[in-house]
Amino acid sequence: MFIAYDLGTGGVKASLYDSTGETLAKTFVEYSTYYPESNMHEQCPQDWWKGIVEGTRELLEKTGQSGAEVNCLSISGQSLVAIPVDENGKILLDQVPIWSDTRAISQTERFFSLINENDWYMTTGNGFPAPCYSIFKLMWMKEHQPEIFSKIHKVLGSKDYINMLMTGKMYTDNSYASGTGAYDLVKAEFKEEFLNAAGIPVRFFPDLVPSHHIIGSLTSDAASALSLRTGTKVACGGVDNACMAMGAVSADEGKCYTSLGSSSWIAVNSATPILDATKKPYVFAHLEPGMFTSAFSIFSGGSSLRWVRDNICKDISVSEGYDKLTEQAQQAPVGSGGVIFNPSLAGGTSQDKSIHIRGAFLNLSLGTTREEMLRATLEGIALNLRISLGNIRERVTLSDEMLFTGGGSKSKFWMQIFADIFEMNILKTNIDQDAASLGAAAVAFKAVGLWENYGNISKMHKPESKSTPIPKNVNLYRDVFKLFVHANNTMSDLGEYIYQNRK
Repeated sequence: MFIAYDLGTGGVKASLYDSTGETLAKTFVEYSTYYPESNMHEQCPQDWWKGIVEGTRELLEKTGQSGAEVNCLSISGQSLVAIPVDENGKILLDQVPIWSDTRAISQTERFFSLINENDWYMTTGNGFPAPCYSIFKLMWMKEHQPEIFSKIHKVLGSKDYINMLMTGKMYTDNSYASGTGAYDLVKAEFKEEFLNAAGIPVRFFPDLVPSHHIIGSLTSDAASALSLRTGTKVACGGVDNACMAMGAVSADEGKCYTSLGSSSWIAVNSATPILDATKKPYVFAHLEPGMFTSAFSIFSGGSSLRWVRDNICKDISVSEGYDKLTEQAQQAPVGSGGVIFNPSLAGGTSQDKSIHIRGAFLNLSLGTTREEMLRATLEGIALNLRISLGNIRERVTLSDEMLFTGGGSKSKFWMQIFADIFEMNILKTNIDQDAASLGAAAVAFKAVGLWENYGNISKMHKPESKSTPIPKNVNLYRDVFKLFVHANNTMSDLGEYIYQNRK
């Protein structure tokens, strides 16, 4: 047996696989994100560990399997997290900035007074807004939390921290390192010039090993907490973007997919990183050595829908969840009666005019209904990703079919909206929101020698549904998309104005 963990923004999923790659059971444990200020997004790493412990035990209880039968563990971890630990492995902060945190704006500006920004991007492929990346978060820490910074022995990524709790060992892999802001994609190593400019010692980062490298085995304490056996192998694992790419479309050249999770993106595999200093697609090293996954994204995909659920639909019970929300959204017409939703609740990405853009419902009137606002939410996320699709199409020739993964792919209604807005056939398979888990599981299979390569991934996908564009809706959404792009640019200008005048 094998356990793969998908350590995401909204919670941690634990999945139990057998040696054929079949999923026997899965669990999900949700945890909270904290927002001390609008550009500060934090989580508690101890909540991650509690979720992994709870999820693992629940897996074994649900299946009746013995923990002694689990051979190897592997984690897909949320990106761009920098967790400071001391020489004993003790975490130095209760809450840490997660990937979407952009507090380090002034530190980023100072860095780029020393390093040419285009040169930095073309070396790292780090196309998210620069403050998101680890070295800038560490620069902020050095300036604002010097007592913490002075005690740092190592800086660990999300999955690397959990790996340390499991094994007592500190390692990272190339995929996670490629999101630090100091990794040379082509040379596959940390770039000391960038670290020196940031004032961050290279010794802070753990040794690099392949994603499928066995970094160690469960300690007796970790095994006891997880109800597994001491000595269970632990693979290094990978960053969520790379694990998702592997689980969705393996490591095949030119394969593309859309991930519709808490954050959402459209990504493509290639042996050469797709770099553009103007549009700045973001790039991660793939789990497969010598391959890359390049993407455009929005920070709040499913997170925006969750915000709407929690704040506008408080009368909808948790058990009814998103099904009730989408049921109500279907009562509104295409275009939501003119209501436009911009899902930039977590700020802008490289495809926006300004990272200071914020989310909004636009064109509301006294006659606006909740149903229209709910449909506008679904449409707004799809329209924002349509911008990402256009950016990908400028660089790669795509087929007329797009694979969707992530929790949002379960909604047939939402997939139809995407088909109409993307003007593509939208394919959903049995993997849907388990792509990152499957990618992490594949790492474990390779780590123990069960798989020689990742060619079996495609065999795991079984088509479940296909949504085909409806010509009438396509024509309507073309006009809506023009309005959305104009609104997005206007909201970027407004966000930048508010930011500049709040200084």
